[in-house]
Amino acid sequence: MQQVKNGDVVRVHYHGKLTDGSTFDSSEGHEPLEFTVGSGQVIKGFDDAMVNMQPGEKKTVNIPVEEAYGERNDDMLIEYARTEFPSDMTPEIGMELHLSDNTGNVFPVVIVEMNDETVTLDANHPLAGQELTFDIELVTIA
Repeated sequence: MQQVKNGDVVRVHYHGKLTDGSTFDSSEGHEPLEFTVGSGQVIKGFDDAMVNMQPGEKKTVNIPVEEAYGERNDDMLIEYARTEFPSDMTPEIGMELHLSDNTGNVFPVVIVEMNDETVTLDANHPLAGQELTFDIELVTIA
């Protein structure tokens, strides 16, 4: 039977959980996720778990922080003066915003702290610093 190798296009169903068992993402009720194995389209630990799987096979993999979204990085905390926000915007802790860099790349940030003068934005991936568990089912190899 055919086995997954780097470069194969695969379609998978998955259920992603944190170490406390809570779900952070799932393909349930959606089309399977399609990606090219080894291309960096998914996190390393998920990519590596696909190799040698066969269509119809199911497995559970635990992905350590360094093979998921990495450790949280304090350099990804950005402090802005409140005066830099539009006057019609009322920043609140937990609010998600999108910033763009000098090359036009857009990235999400979350307001994590505020005081009278500044607003602190966190640009870390929301799953940074987390060990992840995935239940994976290989649907097809293209």
